[in-house]
Amino acid sequence: MELEPLPRAAGAEHLSAVLRGSGVLRQGRVNKVVVESSRPTLLSRIIRLSVTYDEAVDAPSSLILKTGLPNRIDGLFDPGQREVAFYTQVAGVMSTRLFPRCFDADWDPTTKAWHLLLEDLTDSHIIATRWPLPPTMKQCEYMLNALARFHAEWWDDPRLGVSIGTRLDADAINRLLERFEIQFKNFVDRLGDRLPRERRDLYEQFLDAAPRLFARYYAHHHLSLIHGDAHVWNYFPTPRWGR
Repeated sequence: MELEPLPRAAGAEHLSAVLRGSGVLRQGRVNKVVVESSRPTLLSRIIRLSVTYDEAVDAPSSLILKTGLPNRIDGLFDPGQREVAFYTQVAGVMSTRLFPRCFDADWDPTTKAWHLLLEDLTDSHIIATRWPLPPTMKQCEYMLNALARFHAEWWDDPRLGVSIGTRLDADAINRLLERFEIQFKNFVDRLGDRLPRERRDLYEQFLDAAPRLFARYYAHHHLSLIHGDAHVWNYFPTPRWGR
């Protein structure tokens, strides 16, 4: 039973084309697509698709379609552009498989509409815990190991800031720090005594050290890509990670 109308990116003809172009559909075509589940997140919608073909094929029987939320398209923050750029420019060229395979990625600069068609890992991977329960120490070790492998592969890569990402100049970084300092002051004023002194000291130490910390960035040396939102529930480990 379909839970909602199929997006254009989930149409049988479109899926046939992108799966064939990805090399996972060597014969036949998609003849039926059903929405198995659909759930919104803060910034996107995750749709699990059941896929059948017009003949016996060795191709995915399910896929994950990730799309933007309509009420987020006109917002100031555009996660779709970054996610599409990540899967097309970064994940797809890495020597190690740390991410789901992406079969299709598109972002429209005019409408800001976007989508990703991803490998479905639902039956082989799990979210480590239900929020807000913390993961086990072993799970944390695996997560840190995955991050370390990612950082190591992109460490001082000559494509950084050239064909992958954009380097910020000193003026742009100073504006970011000024905005952060204003937001931090408002945050402190709002919380008052509820913000522990040691937490406040940590932020103040960062602001004091920012010029020194950014010196390495300006030198374009000893740099790598980072996740940007590397919390526990953005990982999708196999069950064996918890053993």
